[in-house]
Amino acid sequence: MTFTVRAPATTANVGPGFDHVAIALDLWNEVEISDASRGQAPDLSHLGVRAFALLAPPDGLAFRWTDRIPRARGLGSSAATIALGLVAACRRLGRPADPEELLALGLALEGHADNLAACLAGGACLTWDGRIERLGRHVPAEPVAVIPGHEVETAAARAALPEAVPHADAAYTAGRAALLGAALASGSVELFAAALADRIHEPYRASGAPLLEELRRDPPPRTLGVTLSGSGPTVIVWVREGDAAACADALAARVPEARVVRLAVTAEGAVLHGG
Repeated sequence: MTFTVRAPATTANVGPGFDHVAIALDLWNEVEISDASRGQAPDLSHLGVRAFALLAPPDGLAFRWTDRIPRARGLGSSAATIALGLVAACRRLGRPADPEELLALGLALEGHADNLAACLAGGACLTWDGRIERLGRHVPAEPVAVIPGHEVETAAARAALPEAVPHADAAYTAGRAALLGAALASGSVELFAAALADRIHEPYRASGAPLLEELRRDPPPRTLGVTLSGSGPTVIVWVREGDAAACADALAARVPEARVVRLAVTAEGAVLHGG
């Protein structure tokens, strides 16, 4: 018995969609599950094995993990690992992998729903109260990720957020969040470009992601907007369709200390992959 499951990277928040919006990206982690050799035991402390164990016993199984999503960079690596474990357990049990059911289980390990929802369901997702609504299979822009070499831990990034924000900032961000939902549901490039601004979390996390303000002040040509990916430090530069290659080349020359990756939005969430 051998099978493989894969799960995508995600970019969460997407400007004003703090803790509620995320988009699945075409960059995949994988796990191969097989029968364990004699004397071989799974690492029960591994996050993905812990997720698997929420549904099925991991005893007697071997887990081989392939990690392509950089860790602690704001691209949902922990959510992908949890999703791999959950979907693999469903395959082991021969049961459907319902995204909302798995989201409820995985929250005990992930702590917040946005990344995990998009990782499980694919596309651009809104999540609230344990629900997942996929607003679109695609996004009216192409993402280019600028990934710095340093790491940012989610807990530290959250600690930087204030207990309260000014009423004007809350109202501003609520308006942009409404625009973001409308843009993702309608596929409007114009609404999407207008939506990518936030005053709830990004200003307080900017010190850990210096490229955010730099690229906003002087964006590459035909940029629609620049957002912090999750807690950072990765920054997503959103460009018009067809312009991602030129944007990636310009960014690679401009910020050689960072890894620049041209990505795509994927409509597919965590899923059985061969085997």
